Amino acid sequence: MARHGNSAAFLALVLLAGFVATSGCSRTDDSAAPERPRIALIMKSLANEFFATMADGAKQHHAAHAGQYDLIVNGIKDERDLNRQVALVDEMIAAGVDAIVIAPADSKALVSVLKRAQQAGIVVVNIDNKLDEGVLAEAGATVPFVGPDNRAGAKQVGVFLATRLQAGDRVGVLEGIRTAFNGQQRKLGFEDAMSEAGIEIADSQSAQWEMDQANRIAAAMISEHPEIKALLCANDSMALGALAAVKAAGRSGEIAIVGFDNITAIRQAIRDGAVLATADQHADQLAVFGIEYALQILQGEAAPADRETPVDLVTAENLKES
Repeated sequence: MARHGNSAAFLALVLLAGFVATSGCSRTDDSAAPERPRIALIMKSLANEFFATMADGAKQHHAAHAGQYDLIVNGIKDERDLNRQVALVDEMIAAGVDAIVIAPADSKALVSVLKRAQQAGIVVVNIDNKLDEGVLAEAGATVPFVGPDNRAGAKQVGVFLATRLQAGDRVGVLEGIRTAFNGQQRKLGFEDAMSEAGIEIADSQSAQWEMDQANRIAAAMISEHPEIKALLCANDSMALGALAAVKAAGRSGEIAIVGFDNITAIRQAIRDGAVLATADQHADQLAVFGIEYALQILQGEAAPADRETPVDLVTAENLKES
């Protein structure tokens, strides 16, 4: 009986050992499976509908391709909070992500931390607001830009506005943050269009991309330059601020307003005839373009290089068609 009991115990041990060995093999197989790359999307203020739309587009793309990559979405509360955006990049470096797709709040201030990311072996793709080429060169860094030609987009808007004005008319410009490349380019695009049409820019000031600041500055412009016939705004948030200022001054229908970004409120204002035009850089796809390019680079399917994405004029006419 004792021998029978020992044999049974021995058999149990053999079976247990076999189970452990089999389980161990299973874990080894799982760990050997390639991990999905982790991509961090870092944006500017999610309080701005443009970037909220960008985030939603990225999340929808990830949901449809969840087996291909993991996505981490971050944004700052205020587009001027550069320190927080730098901190977010540092956090993603520490987390060991495979790629960072970033819409930098400043074209110069983010270069240093993004170079650190590259030195850590992280693929970096720049979207929306192009990093400053001079600062990149000084840092010895190359970061591909995936985004629209902001100057060309703003010029389209300005040319359309000019068809509603006459040579010799005067206008005002509400600029974005002056150290942001996209803000600089949009201002240049507006200037290109006004110069070609013989229209004078009476005043040009930065409203920092913000609606409230745009409202105050536009109100002051209207007061100081009552002759202006239009306000050219480097984003739609500022266009909404300008619209409120025009209404408050009792100048609705007298001062035309144009913007850039094609957010929901502006589309409705265009339909209502309160805003003349804006530019659509396809916010819902902009981050997706960057994510897909980052994946191509990670998979060795593409070498880092700039890629231009669409930007289209939006008017009451083509909104009716859509």
